[in-house]
Amino acid sequence: MKLNSAGDDFIARLRKCLPKESFREITASYLEEPRGQVTGRAGLVVAPGSVGDVSLIVKAAIEYRVPIIPYGGGTGLVGGQIMPDGPVPVILSLERLRKIRGVYPADNVIEVEAGAILADVQSAAASVGKLFPLSIAARGSARIGGILATNAGGVNVLRYGNARELCLGLEAVLPDGSIWNGMKRLRKDNMGYDLRNLLIGSEGTLGVITSAALKLSPIPANSATALLAVRNPACALDILSLASDQFCDGVNAFELMKSTSLEFIAEAFPEMKRPFADPPDWFVLVDVGLAKGIDPAESFEKLYLDSHARGFCYDGLVSHSEAQRREFWAIREIIPEANRRIGAICSHDISVPLGSIAEFIESSDVAMAALGTYRINCFGHLGDGNLHFNIFPPKGENRNRYLGERGVITQCIHDLVHGFGGSVGAEHGVGRLKIGDLERYADPSGLSAMRAIKTALDPAGIMNPGAVFRM
Repeated sequence: MKLNSAGDDFIARLRKCLPKESFREITASYLEEPRGQVTGRAGLVVAPGSVGDVSLIVKAAIEYRVPIIPYGGGTGLVGGQIMPDGPVPVILSLERLRKIRGVYPADNVIEVEAGAILADVQSAAASVGKLFPLSIAARGSARIGGILATNAGGVNVLRYGNARELCLGLEAVLPDGSIWNGMKRLRKDNMGYDLRNLLIGSEGTLGVITSAALKLSPIPANSATALLAVRNPACALDILSLASDQFCDGVNAFELMKSTSLEFIAEAFPEMKRPFADPPDWFVLVDVGLAKGIDPAESFEKLYLDSHARGFCYDGLVSHSEAQRREFWAIREIIPEANRRIGAICSHDISVPLGSIAEFIESSDVAMAALGTYRINCFGHLGDGNLHFNIFPPKGENRNRYLGERGVITQCIHDLVHGFGGSVGAEHGVGRLKIGDLERYADPSGLSAMRAIKTALDPAGIMNPGAVFRM
């Protein structure tokens, strides 16, 4: 169905229905994504103050056949929040829907509006002695609606799961403008299709999430972090197995990093303290949260001795204070910024079955060497199989000389991932930048079912057109 640009009549209609404070100036922040690969357009930016306002906007968009781009914190990395082509859309920003609707410590639940910033949700949970465990680098700007729409993961997926596992209920405006109230705090509810899980991960193509009921967890009594130098990724996986056996569900995160990460940090942040005097080829960050009465330092000592005796690791550091723990985490968390300053040719957010990770890394090194001389920075959430596989030019060379090779490099890596039974969209979704990958690698029957769902729920095609599927 043909869509129209957000013209004067449509804008006048919204200005008549919504209060003045709902309208925003169209600035570059709404039209750019973090990596600068896509620039969008907008006829109007509107920030509704209630779920009723969202419903009014959607109903007006149906009447005028105007595309809607839901906009959270703008931190997405696959262009899902940017519409560069086609009719000029209305951007529906969640920024005014920021309320913490309620905190229920006895239920381990917090109810928040979709525009709430992740860090604020974490603080609200902490104020009642609880933990909202989802944590990503953009926690200071990412909003809950966008986090759920992309099923974000982050560093604690190993223990607590993706956004999907942390959501009990939703409120959303569907593509016909109706308001669906699924804000339940229940762990068990098998009454029909699970619309909540349909909307989570749909990237704004099936509706606009306006509120969520999220799971909280107890704050572990004793937490600590260790850095362990490992001989190779296979040994890292062996240590993960030992840690899982020893700590059971106490392992919060298990991050894999290589010497390239330390080299980039040294280049980009020379003032930053180095954890190892002799940088290892590979190392892991292990973060645990344990019950009262269990000493993390003693537990880590046992893990290190067991790992060392089996030849898995040869050096290690254990945090003995919260400040030291933050120092260790700072190394992992600063890698993306170091990468940005060095300048990647291309970046890949992939996942591979745990048992295949070591072989995949070895195979990808061989494949990249056959294509040319590159620096590879492979790091990520080893505990859940999610790697960030980034390709850089040789030291001292500008990435711009190599941008023409992006397509060949990416297809090589993605073909390898697919061959290992992995996913080329582990954390960030499809958006607009990975539509070709979805078409290339998705199961045909599953893709047909997805198209059928989109058509059934959004027959007018107004919800984030051009995201996930081509327009």
